Amino acid sequence: MAEDDVYTKDGTVDYRGNPANKKKTGTWKACPFILGNECCERLAYYGMSTNLVLYFKERLHQHSAVASKNVSNWSGTCYITPLIGAFLADSYLGRYWTIAWFSIIYVIGMTLLTLSASVSGMKPTCHGHGEENCHATTLESAVCFLALYLIALGTGGIKPCVSSYGADQFDDADAVEKERKSSFFNWFYFSINIGALIASSLLVWIQDNVGWGWGFGIPAVAMAIAVVSFFSGTRLYRNQKPGGSSLTRISQVVVATIRKCHVKVPEDKSLLYETSETESAIKGSRKLDHTNELRFFDKAAVLAQSDKVKESVNPWRLCTVTQVEELKSILRLLPIWATGIIFATVYGQMSTLFVLQGQTMDTHFGKSSFKIPPASLSIFDTLSVIFWVPVYDRIIVPIARKFTGHKNGLTQLQRMGIGLFISIFSMVAAAILELIRLKMVRRHNYYQLEEIPMSIFWQVPQYFIIGCAEVFYFIGQLEFFYEQAPDAMRSFCSALSLTTVALGQYLSSLLVTIVTKISTKNGSPGWIPDNLNYGHIDYFFWLLAALSVLNLIAYLIVSMLYTYKRAVGTLR
Repeated sequence: MAEDDVYTKDGTVDYRGNPANKKKTGTWKACPFILGNECCERLAYYGMSTNLVLYFKERLHQHSAVASKNVSNWSGTCYITPLIGAFLADSYLGRYWTIAWFSIIYVIGMTLLTLSASVSGMKPTCHGHGEENCHATTLESAVCFLALYLIALGTGGIKPCVSSYGADQFDDADAVEKERKSSFFNWFYFSINIGALIASSLLVWIQDNVGWGWGFGIPAVAMAIAVVSFFSGTRLYRNQKPGGSSLTRISQVVVATIRKCHVKVPEDKSLLYETSETESAIKGSRKLDHTNELRFFDKAAVLAQSDKVKESVNPWRLCTVTQVEELKSILRLLPIWATGIIFATVYGQMSTLFVLQGQTMDTHFGKSSFKIPPASLSIFDTLSVIFWVPVYDRIIVPIARKFTGHKNGLTQLQRMGIGLFISIFSMVAAAILELIRLKMVRRHNYYQLEEIPMSIFWQVPQYFIIGCAEVFYFIGQLEFFYEQAPDAMRSFCSALSLTTVALGQYLSSLLVTIVTKISTKNGSPGWIPDNLNYGHIDYFFWLLAALSVLNLIAYLIVSMLYTYKRAVGTLR
């Protein structure tokens, strides 16, 4: 192997800060530790979140709509905090130390949650057989929510960094390694769903049949294992150097543009300011080619007479083309990003209304006395993902490659669009099922039955369809935001993609609030009452289906107008 081929060319370093050796670090050698960390972390997350709506309802004694909103708000926060972790990772700590420190916060939160569900004086007081009629004091509820929001903070440093950190193990400058990177995203999502599979089956059953202390304690142990798994691979990891504050660089472009708002941009773009070296002035980033979109911001790179280039440049007055293109890259991503919010709203129904819908159905497994926890039906979403990931990677990609000529079979934007289309049918399936269920309730006067004689397994199609949509949309989104992000802002862009899930949860909460307020006028029970036999959650599902159709149309428009970034030069 030539000396030039010994080390990576993407600027990565090993754990000692030396250039990363290709033979000793990265690729699939390092990935098992990262995938193991993600599998255990997702087991911990889904182990508590999948059934959380029932914990709020049965143990904290919250009404259905309140419990649903609280879960949506907490889940949304779990996808907003990644902006904090991403900023620290890209700017100062790097992805390795961000994952490490925030994982420890996560373990502390999980431990406190376990104590709040199992220790007398901290857990809700219950009366009656089977711990019924539970009531939580203000302090007990406060401890529970403190634990949950510590977990939300902890996950904020893990979510935006783990997928990017795994992708960092493949050298962009090496054609063979770059091709393997696309497969990494598929198997990364596969590992997420292995953790989710265990959570939605075994852990949900333990919570419903053994106790919440054990139900939360096992995920806490899983999270501790995730931390150990991550640290075990330290010597094998390739690490990107943090590039300094991305928010500062973006602010500098905006300020410099405003200061030069009356300056005319030259027709010859080679006259715009850029460093003469082949390397970018931004640590951990390649130079970016100039693009013709959003030309107003090019003013920040126009050389004015007051700019003393031979001396030290004032970055608040003059920015490089690469710095301007960083901002343009983020702005170009925003329309694509916005179309993910409705998809996330649909996805979020699995942990709220799908669970409440399943609770009203026959949860017995055949004729046996064994009862299936309603939240466990999400196992079919997980099985769907586990089924579709290898099918997509091994069958769909090679077939699509023959027709499209694209190395990945489908472009990331095409893949995401297919996911949005498929997700519509999940809401249609859920609405039709609820329509049939309510007809049975009215025909046989089952209004007061806790479980009507209709098998919960009729929910399987809506879960399976969402799983298929995830494989296309979420994995495509992960890869798209990583590839289209500026090199020194990849954690930030991964976090940006995750905020669609947060906003989807908040939108779900907002829609529930609006719908409840409007539909409960004049003494009506509304669409989502405590007893769903008197409600109409099918209307809510039809509403989401209609919004999904409009969202798909908007996505097709913005994706056709999207311009891909063009990176040049080498990393610094």
